[in-house]
Formats: sequence, C-alpha cells, structure tokens
Amino acid sequence: MAKSKSKPKSKLSSFIKRLITTLVLIPVVVGCVIAGKNSVSLLALAAATLLSWEWANMLKGKSEQFFALSYLLTAAVAIMMSPYCIGLGVILFMSCLSYFYWHKENHIFLRLLGIPYISIGISAIVAIYQAYGTGVVLWYLSLVWCVDIGGYLFGSTLRGPKLAPKISPNKTWAGLFGGMLLAVLISWIACCLFGSSDYTANAVILAGILTIIAQIGDLIESAIKRKLGLKDSSNLIPGHGGIFDRIDGLIFAAPFALGLLKILKVVF
Repeated sequence: MAKSKSKPKSKLSSFIKRLITTLVLIPVVVGCVIAGKNSVSLLALAAATLLSWEWANMLKGKSEQFFALSYLLTAAVAIMMSPYCIGLGVILFMSCLSYFYWHKENHIFLRLLGIPYISIGISAIVAIYQAYGTGVVLWYLSLVWCVDIGGYLFGSTLRGPKLAPKISPNKTWAGLFGGMLLAVLISWIACCLFGSSDYTANAVILAGILTIIAQIGDLIESAIKRKLGLKDSSNLIPGHGGIFDRIDGLIFAAPFALGLLKILKVVF
C-alpha cells in the first residue's frame, strides 16, 4: 500500500521541480532573445558549451575532451560565421579529422554525429533570429515548448497507445497530437495579437509540421540514450535531466524551420 502511495507523490515532486525550473529558465531565454544580437549569440554559445560537454560525457572514452572541444569549436564558428558556408566547411573538416585521428574509439558514429548535430542545430536558431527577428524566434521557441508541455499534459492524462514504445515508452500518440494542437492554437493566437492575418495560415501549417519534426528529434535523442544505457543526458537541470534532454527537438527542428520559413513566410 505504501508503495502505491509513494509513486504519485514522487510524480508530483518531479512535476513541481520541472515547473519551478521552467518558470526560471523561460524568462531567461526570452529575455536574452529580446535583449538583442549579442545576448542571443552568448546564449547560443552557452547552450553549445553545455551540449558539447554532455554529448562527450555521454560517450566517455579516452578522447572525451578532444571531442568536447571539437563540438564547441565547430559550433562557435557556425554561430559567428555563416551556418551554410564557412560553418559547414569547418564541420566537415572537424568530422574528417576526428574520424581519422580517433577511429579506434567506440561509438565513432555517435561521436562524429555530435559535430553537425550541435553546430547546425544551434547556428540555425541564430540564423532564424538574424533573418526574421525576435518575434519569429519567440514563436518558434513557443512551438517546441508546446510539444513538451502538450506531450506531458495530454500524454499523462489521456494515455492511450504508445508512440514508439521500444525507443521512449512514456511517449503517446495523445501527447503528440496534444502538443500539435497546443502549438497550432498558440500560433493562431500569436497571429491575432502580434502578427498579420495574411500569414495566419502559414503559421498554423508550420506549427503542425515543426511539432512533428521536433518530436522526431526528441525520439532520436531517446534512441541515442537507450543505445548508451542512459536515462538522462546529464543532471544539470533539476527535474528535467540535461540541456540535451530539454532542447533536443529545438535544435533538430531548427534547420527545417529555417528552410521552411523561406517557403511559408510568417511575420510577428
């Protein structure tokens, strides 16, 4: 009997931790985006630094520090320079260098994957800011947050069929559609309050597409952790795990968002 009571209590405690952490982190992120270009770049570099450490630490090995530095250097170049030209060239160079120098390491594919995964994902968010401004970045961030919030609320409440039980047993189809519904609703409200009615359809369509892509990014991170036998990428964020656990969908969907925004324009 005591066992059955402790589980809801533990779940409530975890939810409270998540809520407090979220209420602290979201204003910090939003404040940095509103503050301007320099603060956005610093925020991106901070995220890249933490992601570089986490990815290298998840894989361990004798070359851990080398790969952490490789991830961070390529991410820094991609953020400060063009994510398409010089940035991609450096990413390719560091990937080749890492492979030939450390090819006897275990999990070599995952080690190399960290270089483009972190660099392209983080720099794409910065590129969205540079190309479309503060409003569009905040809109994009809110979409991905909706995936997490809607997934948690609808998934834990409605339950139902599992989305990918072998990869992430807690994710459900109800959570996916709940997150998508919430993202579409937020996009529509944002267009009504801050945007232009001419672009409402585009914003709603993009919301639906990007929430699915963000969920795929979430599942990819879950698959990587499962392969490595890990529950969280680290314990940096109370109630949430690591930075990678929180922004996996965000950085995975960012390059797609950057490309799709050229086709389906939105204005905020």
